[in-house]
Amino acid sequence: MSYVALYRKFRPPVFEDVKGQDHIVTTLKNQIRSDRVGHAYLFCGTRGTGKTSVAKILAKAVNCENPIDGSPCGECEMCREIAAGNSMNVIEIDAASNNGVDNVREIIDEVSYSPTKGKRKVYIIDEVHMLSTGAFNALLKTLEEPPSYVMFILATTEVHKIPITILSRCQRYDFHRITVDNIEQRLKEVVDSEGITVEERALRYIAKTADGSMRDSLSLLDQCVAFNYGEELTYDKVLNVLGAVDTEVFSKLFSAIYSQNADEALKILADVVVQGRELSQFVNDFVWYLRNLMLIQASDQMEDVVDISTDNLKVLKEQAEGVDVDVLLRYIRIFSELSSQLRFATQKRVLIEITLIKMCKPQMEPGQDSLEDRLRLLEKHDEENTKLLKGIQGGQIAVAASSVSGAGNTNIVKEKKVLDKAVPDDIKRIVTNWPRVIAGMENPMKTYLQRAKLSLGNNDTLQIVFDNKQLADKYSSGQSAEDLQNVLDNSIGKHVAFETRYIEPQQTFEENYVNLQAINFDIVMEDDEKEN
Repeated sequence: MSYVALYRKFRPPVFEDVKGQDHIVTTLKNQIRSDRVGHAYLFCGTRGTGKTSVAKILAKAVNCENPIDGSPCGECEMCREIAAGNSMNVIEIDAASNNGVDNVREIIDEVSYSPTKGKRKVYIIDEVHMLSTGAFNALLKTLEEPPSYVMFILATTEVHKIPITILSRCQRYDFHRITVDNIEQRLKEVVDSEGITVEERALRYIAKTADGSMRDSLSLLDQCVAFNYGEELTYDKVLNVLGAVDTEVFSKLFSAIYSQNADEALKILADVVVQGRELSQFVNDFVWYLRNLMLIQASDQMEDVVDISTDNLKVLKEQAEGVDVDVLLRYIRIFSELSSQLRFATQKRVLIEITLIKMCKPQMEPGQDSLEDRLRLLEKHDEENTKLLKGIQGGQIAVAASSVSGAGNTNIVKEKKVLDKAVPDDIKRIVTNWPRVIAGMENPMKTYLQRAKLSLGNNDTLQIVFDNKQLADKYSSGQSAEDLQNVLDNSIGKHVAFETRYIEPQQTFEENYVNLQAINFDIVMEDDEKEN
């Protein structure tokens, strides 16, 4: 006997074996038990979710001589004939190749003949959305009022292409994508029945790769078993057969991108290419990895949603610490767009390499979108330079202290000069000379401060208002705030109290702040009035 594919061999024979469609199975069994079976059904859903299988089970159930709790017995003559595909009562039609008006007219002609044995004549029309407009119109009247012994079961993956006139004449059932747990459970039953030794991680990966389709999972299992015939099917062997990449590779790639290490990122990609992995799937899986990182970052209660092993979850949580959600969103968007481009690309590797280089070198992208990465890169360099400078200064002070102590002088540390606090007149000077103040700054501070607007807060505080939240946060504290403070103090020789603010895109600066740069400072200010 010739080999039968697993998805055909293990097609569910009764309702109880259908996985993940309990809402449909329960309804159909109740209809059969109560003898309230309809004359037209429409089964909708993605590929491999059980539409045709449920249609065949329903066809057997309505013709079964001894139904058991709404399911076919599987032992009577009608059940055996339908299961073997020999029954004249069940007619399967592929609408993709029989989509014309003439094909539908043949069905209409046959409908007038009652079944020679059995209770009902069942027409299963697969991919019914492929019927032409004329064929749909020819089917309308028969579909609405067929003979009592006729039942139509229409199946489609694209329900939006079905005319509303057809939809209104059918009972519609939407088949859900099957969960990874249900698929894994079914695969476990299959390998146990076939006597195949498989690692649990391998089954889990196949179930996840199937993307909610039971048929796809069985086909993938069939492919992996055939490649490793007579051997234990391990997780690594499954990755090799499917051209997939282990999660550890994605972890290293993300670390390389986030730390802007282009050399390491390109090396990882080169290894993936050498291993013969499929690059489109590699990018799609990396998007999924980034999605898991985002969910872990957003909440601690996402273990069930991310659907990964405990060990990988621990690694994922460690990597998610300190990562900005906005950065993850940007990465997901970039790689999702890349995934779309790869569908029609002939040089997939080149496209991926360009994307990795741009992400590792955000200074190459002048747009607003990569600003956060550029800021993070600058801050990292600032911290490194600050540490280096402090180390050098510390060494110089130690040398000076050593030499001076030898001469018997202990006054080696010069106290920092305390500056007087700036008054409104001093603020006026800063505002008036603001272009000159900016000109004395070093980049990138000069570039960023050119976008700022000046206002006056309480207690003679200079308000520096940005239209970018990252810049407002950057100069509100830390080394960047100290550098800006030094520039402002040195510009007038006094201590300038300042604060940074962020203005939302929907807000107007003039309605929320006093625009000092638009004021004629010949007017008399409050302190001047007091002096007079």
